[in-house]
Amino acid sequence: MSTLKYWVWLSRCAGLDSQLRLALLDRFGSPEEVYYADEGALSLTEGMTRKALEPLTQKDLTGAEKILADCERLGVQLLTLHDAEYPVRLRCIYDPPCLLYLRGRLPAVDELPVIAVVGTRKASPYGLRCAEELAFGLADSGAPVATGLARGIDSAAAQAALRAGGPVLGVLGGGIDVVYPKENGWLYDDVAAAGCLISEYPPGTEPLPGHFPLRNRIISGLSAAVLVVEAPLRSGALITAGTALDQGRDVFAVPGPIYAENSKGCNRLIRDGAGLAAEPWDILREYDFQFPGRLRGGSRPAPEPLEDRPTRTPEPPKPALPTLSTRAAGLTDDQIALLRALTDQPVSVDDLIDQTQLPARRVLSALTMLEIDQYVTQCSGKRYIRAVALTD
Repeated sequence: MSTLKYWVWLSRCAGLDSQLRLALLDRFGSPEEVYYADEGALSLTEGMTRKALEPLTQKDLTGAEKILADCERLGVQLLTLHDAEYPVRLRCIYDPPCLLYLRGRLPAVDELPVIAVVGTRKASPYGLRCAEELAFGLADSGAPVATGLARGIDSAAAQAALRAGGPVLGVLGGGIDVVYPKENGWLYDDVAAAGCLISEYPPGTEPLPGHFPLRNRIISGLSAAVLVVEAPLRSGALITAGTALDQGRDVFAVPGPIYAENSKGCNRLIRDGAGLAAEPWDILREYDFQFPGRLRGGSRPAPEPLEDRPTRTPEPPKPALPTLSTRAAGLTDDQIALLRALTDQPVSVDDLIDQTQLPARRVLSALTMLEIDQYVTQCSGKRYIRAVALTD
């Protein structure tokens, strides 16, 4: 425990990216040696800048000790880059996290064909059904499923994999004790019981928008392959697919209707060379010889969709929306990005921040102006819908 506080200290030094932390560990051997190094020695580290050097000169360990106390209270384990249990598969990516926070039991990742299953938060019934059937089949065949536990595809895949009796690796964009989305508290508990919750952020960390692209490298880094089930062209799932390709991982995608916005990202991935996945063994046959004895052929058929999922009843046709040309309207880039992210279904401010990757203050300011111009309508719960049809 005494040495862990230095790992926490190094991982929380603001202004340092993963590559610089790795360079410090390579030069000094351990976080404790980094902590006790003087400014002159630190400045000689490859890639060191004046801005990055400043937090390294702050030697207060109070924050690190509080994090360790929180971990002990919450039953959260810490796994450092130098621990034997740290997955080699993850350690070998370009920018591995130097410290992981875990709740549950981390499977022997390097010995298993872990498959990441990712997709849009605003999934269609088709996407949810595909996620359930594929994740169930993967887990039932012996392949653990890794996912981000977000709404939509992630949650559906995690639930199905758990129903198949397989472990799930839930990689989070905030602290392990901060449930996001709020309704997934029970899912967090189930994943921790049957697999492992994983984060590079200490307990109490809110899931800020900037955390999710960084989280994606861990999802793909733990996996042998990434399966994108349903994703529009602007999607965090496509970021994960790109990260996977950068890491030398295989990418698979589920095809969808050519006119469905949620399938355009997947169809483009397939067009560009991703493997087409219509059933679990479209993926797993690639890994049967790499992991002998780990995979089981002829998995059980997936169960019917969850009975408590609300069924959709036909709705009367909606009146046509007034049209708007974003070019002619003189809108700002932020306003245009938000209009394109919005649909006729209510979207929360948090989801808009996540989709557009814009700061919260800019999103709120742009939404206010769009509402004044009657281009968007605010619904209950601080959610918004687009009130116009875009022509460009």
